[in-house]
Amino acid sequence: MIIKKRKIFNAFFQGLCFGMAFFVISVLIAIMVKVFFGGAGVITPGFLLKKPIEGMTAGGIFPAIFGTICITVLMIIMAIPAGIAAAIYLTEYTGKEFLGRVIRASINNLAGVPSIVFGLFGVGFFILFVGRGVDRIMGFSLAFGQPVMLWAAATLALLVLPVIIVTTEEALNSVPVSLREAAFALGATKWQVVRNVVLPQARSGILTGAILSISRGAGETAPILFTGCAYFLPRLPVFTIPYVHIPVINPLDQFMCLSYHIFIMATQSTNIEATRPIQYGTTLVLIGLTFLLNLSVIIFRIYFRKRQR
Repeated sequence: MIIKKRKIFNAFFQGLCFGMAFFVISVLIAIMVKVFFGGAGVITPGFLLKKPIEGMTAGGIFPAIFGTICITVLMIIMAIPAGIAAAIYLTEYTGKEFLGRVIRASINNLAGVPSIVFGLFGVGFFILFVGRGVDRIMGFSLAFGQPVMLWAAATLALLVLPVIIVTTEEALNSVPVSLREAAFALGATKWQVVRNVVLPQARSGILTGAILSISRGAGETAPILFTGCAYFLPRLPVFTIPYVHIPVINPLDQFMCLSYHIFIMATQSTNIEATRPIQYGTTLVLIGLTFLLNLSVIIFRIYFRKRQR
């Protein structure tokens, strides 16, 4: 009788888990199908490589694609080193001490803060406090103390920092203690053990955190709403290095972004119905771009795993 009840309960919960998984996958497939059939018709070389014209009802979205790539790259450059350093400190130096527990609790709370709060913090701290402070010190009229790509990337970096710290910490904790003890037995210092033993073993887990941060940051709108993103710009956020004539990203310029572009067209366009296909097309491009950025990191992770073996 007891065995029969257990089989019934096991079958019930197995069916429940399967049903929930099927529901989630079905919703994802439905969204992808809707976006694909709604936007595939507008995706042409001109749509990907030209600037928008005629009130965003024609032309392309290349400035938004370029801006999304720039802001994502800057976000990764800012967030990953800081996240890895914080995770190393929590794992290797504080352990389960009181300070470490307080920092972990703060990180968990930070992960639950709404993204719009990060945007308001970016305005108040990065633009009004840090940016205008730098302008006063350097004697600039208004260079850092305004919404620019630099502060938008810094705000996004704060947003994804908890994800990177948590995943990196889990990767570091997964490294066997025996490897650390063997390195210490050979006379290695704490930092030598971390640099030469722990980090190489945890590299794939760290790259997993990078993948999650790209997925989270590339599609955010609220944090960049007030910190540097613009609806339309007639130029790309680049400047040319004198004499060598090489264009580079200008972090002190505003930029266009795919997520903000979708938001504006869906809520404030003068002709929402006319821009509906462009909205779906831009959404499809954003999903594809995020996939390509994640794919590049996944390739690096596979490469490092093969080297590790």
